[in-house]
Amino acid sequence: MSEFISPDDTRYDERARALVRIGREAIAVADDEKLDAYFADDFVFHGPDGDMTYPQLKSFFAAMRAAFEGFSCERRTIVSEGDHIASHTSMSGRFTAPFEASPIGTIAPTGKPMRLELINIFRYHENGQLAEEWVQYDNVGFLRQLGVDLTKAH
Repeated sequence: MSEFISPDDTRYDERARALVRIGREAIAVADDEKLDAYFADDFVFHGPDGDMTYPQLKSFFAAMRAAFEGFSCERRTIVSEGDHIASHTSMSGRFTAPFEASPIGTIAPTGKPMRLELINIFRYHENGQLAEEWVQYDNVGFLRQLGVDLTKAH
């Protein structure tokens, strides 16, 4: 059994399976048509470094794909109720190109693998489009994986 949820797993409702598919089939591989259909025009992302619009989040996804070879976005756990879904998400890849979307500026590649674990809460509009997302993750741990020495004064 895989550690990740399959988009075909019927234990989950269609909205949850669509969330799995969007990670695999659009976020990880840059399918703008699927992303644009999934995200509402008024989408707002709330993360550790502040709020972002959909275009800003889409740029973040592009920076992740550019920096991390074999980039993937998978769901480990999903709880769905009403117009909300909570998820444990894993993003991973090998750090092979400069990462230009870090909270401290561009970071040079190390060639090492990276895995970012996130906790997400998603809210959907009645039409099924993603309206809002709240995300928490270990920013310090993520930067350490990227080879950032956090003991140096900046």
